[in-house]
Amino acid sequence: MGIEVRTFGTLADGTKVECCTLKNTNGMTAELLTYGCRIARLFVPDRNGKMENVVLGHDTLEEYATGSDLQGALVGRYANRIGGAKFTIGEKTYEVYKNEGENSLHSAPGGFQDKVWRIKRSTNDDDAPSVTFAYHSPDGECGFPGNVDVEVTYTLSTDNALIIEYRAKTDAETPFNLTNHSYFNITGNPSKDILSLEMQLNADAITESDDGLIPTGKLLPVENTPFDFRKPKTIGQDIHAQDHLLKLCGGYDVNFVLRPSDGVQKAGEIYDQASGRRMLVFTDLPGIQIYTANSFAPGMKGVGGVPMKPHRAICMETQFYPDSVNHPEFPYENLKPEKPFHSTTIYKFTID
Repeated sequence: MGIEVRTFGTLADGTKVECCTLKNTNGMTAELLTYGCRIARLFVPDRNGKMENVVLGHDTLEEYATGSDLQGALVGRYANRIGGAKFTIGEKTYEVYKNEGENSLHSAPGGFQDKVWRIKRSTNDDDAPSVTFAYHSPDGECGFPGNVDVEVTYTLSTDNALIIEYRAKTDAETPFNLTNHSYFNITGNPSKDILSLEMQLNADAITESDDGLIPTGKLLPVENTPFDFRKPKTIGQDIHAQDHLLKLCGGYDVNFVLRPSDGVQKAGEIYDQASGRRMLVFTDLPGIQIYTANSFAPGMKGVGGVPMKPHRAICMETQFYPDSVNHPEFPYENLKPEKPFHSTTIYKFTID
């Protein structure tokens, strides 16, 4: 029980990457890498008590370090998309790297997901072990202004919840949007798709977007659309519907507008009837990007060499709406020196 730290691998420049393993009294286990502050494996029980890994990942550091791999990663300085790969603060316009057509996605390359974080502290508590990772993002990194110091704490609770707490401070105003980009497959079988999973979301609308997935600023009600998950339904029920966005993306890749709430609220859940696993998602952020793993790089393999194929995982990325930096009407504000950032996301697992 508690915490163990071991060397996971070494990057080409000689930097060592560590794996920190948390285990609670129920046997739930999280393996966390300093590379990208990521969740590499997450073992939770099924209704028969069988422990299985419910996130996609890789066997080696080399696989994570190829390109800008997002498996389980902490994404920043600005997660999701920035339209035109630019934004304005005051009278100054900043340009960031265009890595998706004319737009910026996940501040890549060189985002938080590509950095080696340091283990700042850990709590070796059998009931609720935790570890805090820290990273200093220098002024100008990926084109963003201001020095930013970020801390991310992962805790395993006694009721089988993985609690993620984000904290950050800066010395100059800067865009800031964090998310965890884990690819969940709660069946415990990475060769099985997630289309039979039931999903429910506490969202009455989505952000309308153009073909570059940049929001127009308009919110679209989900009623009578394939995006209506207010009541549980299988992910696959409408994924092949005759909807322009679904056909464009090959599945879901959309920001759902969560119902307004003060503090941490339930955003939604997914349920696997076969294993009995249910994952509930809680957050104090206003949006959740649902991505049904519509594509992978050719030949990409997961743990044990299992090929990664479309719709074998789902990402439930709690965050501010995409391109909020260019939409003053969205519920968002830049990170500023006088107002440090603090946010909480929880992935809780239960059995039915």
